[in-house]
Amino acid sequence: MTHFLTTPRGDRVAYDRTGEGPALIFIAGAGPSRAGDAVTTETAERAAERGITTIVFDRLGRGETQADGVLDLDRELETLAALIEEAGGFAVLCGHSSGCSIALAAAVSGLPVVGLALWEAPIAGDPAEARAWATEFLRLLDAGELEPALEWYMKDMPPEWLAGAKQSPDYPAMVAAVVSQRADAESLLWAASAPHSELFAEIGVPVLTMHGEQTFDEMIASSADIAASIEGAVTKVMPGAHHSWEPGPMAEELARFTIASFAASR
Repeated sequence: MTHFLTTPRGDRVAYDRTGEGPALIFIAGAGPSRAGDAVTTETAERAAERGITTIVFDRLGRGETQADGVLDLDRELETLAALIEEAGGFAVLCGHSSGCSIALAAAVSGLPVVGLALWEAPIAGDPAEARAWATEFLRLLDAGELEPALEWYMKDMPPEWLAGAKQSPDYPAMVAAVVSQRADAESLLWAASAPHSELFAEIGVPVLTMHGEQTFDEMIASSADIAASIEGAVTKVMPGAHHSWEPGPMAEELARFTIASFAASR
């Protein structure tokens, strides 16, 4: 059953909550809503069976979380703060793709995060190129050029992803929802703003950085970079391919990590 909460700013956020115990909140990357992300929903349900609370939410401007105006990173972090409070005041965050840079920004900003589980964070590579990419995407959004903005966001992804999107009957909705990816671009711009050893220096919670057995070189490099930049961070290769994970093994790993992270925070 869908639950709703209202943030101090007035945003009405839709989410699913399952299980009882230490809290784990999933942060989607660019694009997905709960309805279109069966893998995360299944993972959350399986993880909850292992003694934790899981929360999967529709990010601002997606699915049942309708929101107007500028959907920036600060507003996304306010949403996370409200979800953490709803979950009991503390939580582990599990980011997927650019959801990882949002999770990292949440931890650095001082939200009550007790652990970070990061799946294929796209934050390796040349910082200058990342800054140029994010700046151009934000310029297109600000100009109201939504389809070019979506094309630009996906320009370095496998070309068949964009081609497939354009053939989908949901493509017009994807174009309209690209405004929800401002927070992704802003978090990636932040992640490219300084050396990661400096940006992440204040992160003192357990960090698990993961990538799939079959994935892109950038994701492997990102895991190595995060592990090198955050003291005590652990890298793990998990069953998964093409930027996605296998729900069963992932649920087991996330439940174990969440319980251990809460225990370490006492």
